[in-house]
Amino acid sequence: MTRIFRLALISAALLPGLGGIASAQTAPAPATETAKPTLVGEALAAYTQIKTIILASAEKMPAENFSFKPTPEIRSYAELFTHVAQAQGGLCGAVRGTPMERKPASTAATKDEVIAVLKQSFDACDAAYATVTEANATEVSGSGFMRGSKLGNIQKNVAHDNEMYGQMVVYLRLKGIVPPSTAMRGRM
Repeated sequence: MTRIFRLALISAALLPGLGGIASAQTAPAPATETAKPTLVGEALAAYTQIKTIILASAEKMPAENFSFKPTPEIRSYAELFTHVAQAQGGLCGAVRGTPMERKPASTAATKDEVIAVLKQSFDACDAAYATVTEANATEVSGSGFMRGSKLGNIQKNVAHDNEMYGQMVVYLRLKGIVPPSTAMRGRM
């Protein structure tokens, strides 16, 4: 079982409980205390939270550090984001029900190019996720790792984006930059 698959399973099990935390940070409070959270609503709140943090991570790093690699064998800072965009293309395509195209990772390397590619991938996910309702959340599509329910693929995307953000934090810290999730909580 791959690490990403295990993370997706863990996310699927924990997300309903953790979604309330994410929604409290990113979404307005319900009109009444009796409003019942939904699985789709909580998944989308978690997606919105990680989307905000990843975009902020791209913005916070100075342009000259987008080629930075802590060690020569691993991805550059820019490649972390282009990998996020590539993975989102598959997962969000599966939610839309479109056949998965195995596209090569973007070669975007500058800060402006990377942010443009990243925003395009989030725009595609936003459009796909806007079609998910409680009624169609369990419809299955996709193939291979991307095969699953619409809700499951949103959760896989959130799990993967969180994993990638964890790596981004290391790059930011090595450059003396406070990561967005820490800064948002008023900590250093």
